[in-house]
Amino acid sequence: MTLLPGSGDPNRFGTEAFYAALGRAFVAMCAVVPFLFLIEAADQGLGFGLDATAGIIPHRIDGLDGVFFSPFLHHGFDHLYSNSIPLILLGTFVLAAGARRFLWSTLVIILVSGLGVWFTGSSSTVVVGASGVIFGYLGILLTRGIFERSWWNFAVFLLVGLLYGWQLVGILPTDDRISWQGHLFGLLGGVVAAIVFRRRRNDRGGPYHSESSLTLP
Repeated sequence: MTLLPGSGDPNRFGTEAFYAALGRAFVAMCAVVPFLFLIEAADQGLGFGLDATAGIIPHRIDGLDGVFFSPFLHHGFDHLYSNSIPLILLGTFVLAAGARRFLWSTLVIILVSGLGVWFTGSSSTVVVGASGVIFGYLGILLTRGIFERSWWNFAVFLLVGLLYGWQLVGILPTDDRISWQGHLFGLLGGVVAAIVFRRRRNDRGGPYHSESSLTLP
């Protein structure tokens, strides 16, 4: 059987490989959320107090480790519920484009968002939650749609914008209870990650031939 050109490319919309990658990514992201619920249940049930001990405390050295731990922690189940659906939805489309790019991009988002909060947040607060990562995934989809000319990435961004557009005001200091810094720097981290780990066309302007502009292990 002869395959059509690009039919095996998981990054090409409409191919069997694309839908297969999307399905695998959805299953993987659906497995992440129960893990977050397990952490929250253990924190509340056993009284670990992880929010205070492992969250980001701006300007304090003992709160710097929260940069890595805070995305896995939440202020109660309501906070986690509100993050679950957009995390699965956005994470699925970001992960479908490649596991390595997803992992490295997520790390960049966590670092940029977390350090942004640590440098600019209020020292009287403790910041936890996956919202920065969610906004980072939004930044990735928007930037990929522009730089990689991927209309389906841009379409997903617009769809999420219609569904959760009201949450985009979270990048502005409108509510003292919400870390707008985490949202803003998360979005910026997603833009940076999408550019650094972008797929590039070959020298003849043909199909994209590289998963990343960097050589990854």
